[in-house]
Amino acid sequence: MTAAVSGRSLSRTFATAAGEVHAVVDVDVEVDPGELLVVRGRSGAGKTTLLNLLGGLDRPTSGSVWLGERELTAMSEDEVLAVRRGELSFIFQSFGLIPVLSAAENVEVPLRLARTDPGERAARVAAALERVGLAGHANQRPYELSGGEQQRVGIARALVTDPSILLADEPTGQLDSQTAGSIMDLLAELVQERGLAAVVSTHDPLLMRRADRVLELHDGRARRIGRHALQ
Repeated sequence: MTAAVSGRSLSRTFATAAGEVHAVVDVDVEVDPGELLVVRGRSGAGKTTLLNLLGGLDRPTSGSVWLGERELTAMSEDEVLAVRRGELSFIFQSFGLIPVLSAAENVEVPLRLARTDPGERAARVAAALERVGLAGHANQRPYELSGGEQQRVGIARALVTDPSILLADEPTGQLDSQTAGSIMDLLAELVQERGLAAVVSTHDPLLMRRADRVLELHDGRARRIGRHALQ
């Protein structure tokens, strides 16, 4: 099986006033369809940088990123943007919702950008909200929702374009442990249902059991890969 997304010898170095920062150092990673990979590490370990590289939000200093047999790092900016609008979806720690828009309108944003037909937009938004358990909250704005509900809106927005790859950067970082567990359970279910290749970063060791595999980063380097059964 060809990996849905893979990074080969990925490195990313940033120049700062204090000198060079090696955020990711020679990391190899691959994720198959239907697999949930958790990237674990402390703050500053390189988790966000790695996800940004895999998702085309940043370019590596060296190494390459592949989507199946296509090299993402060889694509033009317009080609990468097209991929991000269709095949790749992101979930963020800060939820990333637009405050003045309702839950449904937030979920609808990527479909509007893709100029999807209005009738199809409405159907896909309704289905996405129903899947994450928020069918009855479509007209509520973010400030009227709990943190867990806001993150579910973010997940619905990520799903509505029917992506094949899902990248989530500390999606439970602002949630209490019980809510965080329910969000991770939902992500694991969606990976299995839709055959998604998912990469989720976290520093919470309690969330490791939801993963198929765990990649641990330390100072930008992959220290070990563990296997954990979903329970």
